[in-house]
Amino acid sequence: MKSGTFLMIGESIPRIDGDAKVTGRALYVDDLPAPPGLLHGATVRSAVPHGVLRAIRPDPAFDWTGVTFVTAADVPGRNVIALLQDDQPALVPVGSRIRHHDEPVALVAARDRRHAARAARHVLLDVEPLPPVLDPESSTHVFQEHAVRRGDVDAALASCDLVIEGTYRTGAQEQMYIEPQGMLARFDQDGVCRVTGSMQCPYYVLKALKAALGLPDERVVVTQAVTGGGFGGKEEYPSVIAVHAALLALRARAPVKLVYDRAEDVAATPKRHPARIHHRLGLMRDGTIVAADVDLLLDGGAYVTLSPVVLSRAVLHAQGPYRIPHVRVRGRAVATHTPPHGAFRGFGAPQVTFACERQVQKAARALGLDPLELRRRNALRPGDTTATGQTLRESVGGLAVLDAVARAAAAPAPAPRAPEGHRRGRALAFWWHGAGFTGSGEERLRGRATVAVARDGAFEVRAASTDIGQGTLTIFAQIAGDALGVPLEAVRVIEPSTANVPDSGPTVASRTCMVVGGVVAEAARRLAARLRAWAAARGLDAADPAALAAAHAREAGEAAETVAYEPPPGVRFDDATYTGDAYPVYGWAACLVEVAVDPDTFEVAVERCVHAVDVGKAIHPVLVRGQVEGGTLQALGWALWEDVLYREGRVANPRMTDCIIPTAREAPELETILVEEPYPFGPHGAKGVGEIPMDGPAAAVAGALEDALGVAVDELPARPELLERLCR
Repeated sequence: MKSGTFLMIGESIPRIDGDAKVTGRALYVDDLPAPPGLLHGATVRSAVPHGVLRAIRPDPAFDWTGVTFVTAADVPGRNVIALLQDDQPALVPVGSRIRHHDEPVALVAARDRRHAARAARHVLLDVEPLPPVLDPESSTHVFQEHAVRRGDVDAALASCDLVIEGTYRTGAQEQMYIEPQGMLARFDQDGVCRVTGSMQCPYYVLKALKAALGLPDERVVVTQAVTGGGFGGKEEYPSVIAVHAALLALRARAPVKLVYDRAEDVAATPKRHPARIHHRLGLMRDGTIVAADVDLLLDGGAYVTLSPVVLSRAVLHAQGPYRIPHVRVRGRAVATHTPPHGAFRGFGAPQVTFACERQVQKAARALGLDPLELRRRNALRPGDTTATGQTLRESVGGLAVLDAVARAAAAPAPAPRAPEGHRRGRALAFWWHGAGFTGSGEERLRGRATVAVARDGAFEVRAASTDIGQGTLTIFAQIAGDALGVPLEAVRVIEPSTANVPDSGPTVASRTCMVVGGVVAEAARRLAARLRAWAAARGLDAADPAALAAAHAREAGEAAETVAYEPPPGVRFDDATYTGDAYPVYGWAACLVEVAVDPDTFEVAVERCVHAVDVGKAIHPVLVRGQVEGGTLQALGWALWEDVLYREGRVANPRMTDCIIPTAREAPELETILVEEPYPFGPHGAKGVGEIPMDGPAAAVAGALEDALGVAVDELPARPELLERLCR
């Protein structure tokens, strides 16, 4: 069995799931065949941001025949959504506090969605309103604090020739995945709870169901249906809707489907954390960066959810990809009475990258230096040490991405999209992104994957990593097929179900290809060696791996190799002091944006976007480009158009007609450059790519707007109203 025989690595082969998706054969949760007796669920939600729930009363004027009704009193286990901290109830109990608008209070299920929705409207809540805390600056409830310190920042700033000081604000952002949240729950005759739905992390959902239902591992099975996008929005929240569907199914003794419409999804689910960043950057006259002092505040919303890990990544990325001898970063995430904020592509890094790159752009202008040269002069290089004390040893692609963008920028630009008379500007941004979990997270999790010869003789990849549109199924098949020496059609990647796959960890943090893909490759190599040894012991020819697998299945049955992740040698992080190797490796990226601004309406057209990303190795270049281009467009949307509006703690624009995202009309032609600085411990040199394209383009947009209009754009989104106010 010879690795690489079929030349799949680095080739853009057809997606395994492509035909099913474009022909409509792929079954999303709302397409699944209806089991007998299916009921449809609906959620009763609070209408105040803060208050005490005094009573829940079914309206006596409504006909409740055939309607299942569930409150917190019906939760058989612990009334929590188990995640990092058990502070969020599955349903608010009578006598307890409502902590955000649209918080789940009760559940109903009926024979059809319309009837369930009517029933939900006839559940009456007696609530004693309380004053809400809606401004994170005034919150005294701190979820988490983190800090990074290096050197003597105060003394260093005092010695600098120039200190740039600024305060930056970024807003919430809705993930706006194609398919809203949805789950289907049922109980077998033997009492096993089976939940299928749209999700990123089956084992997160399993943990939450076990806690709320009070059931052991063997009596809960979670399966991912085909999932129409996630972007972090289907990391933690599917646990909520899965618990709700299961509670209804348990009470009704019937299967229950609970699928949100778009308005409910936007109103109730977590979004990107709004942030306020105060940043001081000290430089010498020649452009050398000496010190950075960063104070970060994240609005966590009503419950902890994933705020600690978002804050952690934000704090660790706040210095930017720069060699800075004196660094102080202080970060905290606080509670407010808005719906919880949670994971969104980049989680924490886009907010601090925006602030850092605005500072560097202002410094270049103040010193009269070329912005590209200022970044090159201060960029981290191999052998440099970060603020946490991590020495960068390999796959350091900072200069390579800057050079790639510079070469592209020197080429002729595309034809202008906007007419003459518009005010034009251009700017650069440069950033990094740690791949995988922060610190010792991967070591603690030790995600596992299995590669097996199944009973029918086919090779199987078994992992809990989900395909949410990014191409996991195809990439895992490529990696395993290469290691086994078999063509793609000889490998199948089975659906992630907790009954059949080990816990590979969540599909988050740019870890699927780099971390789990590496585990898949090792399991495949071990299986190949095991089959060769089995063949040698019997005098069989091992030249045809597929035939050998079929022979093993006939004579000896299944063969499987399960491998757990092992961190690269020498990687150590101290979670208590926040020092050491924060990530095993970093991705690096740079982006050039050119904008045209209408001088009358202040509408902005992005005329050019050149984006270079160091991905280590592109296992499937078309899929990797798709990740970069999708993340770039999300970042441009966050910069210019996407504005989640809160009024008294409630999302005021929960529909796609007014919570807008960029369309093909707004999207520029994206010039994507893949830079490959291989990471020795990733499969074939690959490292994470899912998060990094989101982090920096917004800063480039703001810099280009400043170049065009002559005003500092330090707040996102830069809607026309903001630009008009800044200019006039």
